Order: sequence, then structure tokens, then C-alpha cells
Amino acid sequence: QVQLVESGGGLVQAGGSLRLSCAASTSIFSFNDMGWYRQAPGKQRDLVATITSGGSTNYADSVKGRFTISRDNSKNAVYLQMNSLKPEDTAVYYCNAARTILTKPYSFWGQGTQVTVSS
Repeated sequence: QVQLVESGGGLVQAGGSLRLSCAASTSIFSFNDMGWYRQAPGKQRDLVATITSGGSTNYADSVKGRFTISRDNSKNAVYLQMNSLKPEDTAVYYCNAARTILTKPYSFWGQGTQVTVSS
């Protein structure tokens, strides 16, 4: 199994930037998708961005043009650069690793890191 540890969250003023990091205990090469999800209090966990092993990216409409997901296979890490932050971006951000082995889906989650954007 893989352990995922997020870091980089914190308090930032609206319009500011943060970069989140996700460190994996094993190679991320074995995962089809790496991604970031977020969950605000009282709300469901939603997809923010994903990146495949081939480098293809996908973003939620609400963050397109502001957030950028990237990976560094040599460091077993995934990043989320967040610019032009808005108060509605406030949430706990979770790193996710997903793969399918012999038709069976697997998903792993980190413990999350808090992002708070003040107005």
C-alpha cells in the first residue's frame, strides 16, 4: 500500500497563492491517476484536479485557470499550485492515488491539509 502525506496548507488572503504537496511512500508510477480533492464543512468531497501517469490533467470548472496540478515521479510527489485564491476555496484538501489492478479499482487517501482563504 501507499501512504500519502499532504503539506503546504495554511491561511492566506484572498487573491494570494499556496502550493500544496503530496508525498507518497512508494512510486506513483503504478497509479493511473493522482489527484487533489477538497471538502468544506458540511459538504461532500469534490474533485479539484487529477493528473494521469502520462501527464494528462483534468480540473474542476471552478478552479480552471487558477490551479495547476503537477507531478515529479523522481520525488514520488504531486503538487497543486493554487493562485488567485477565493474564500470559497476554503476546505480540507486531500491527496488521492487511484489505480486498477486486474479490473479491480483501488483508491488511497491522505489525511488532508487545511486551506483557509480570508476575504
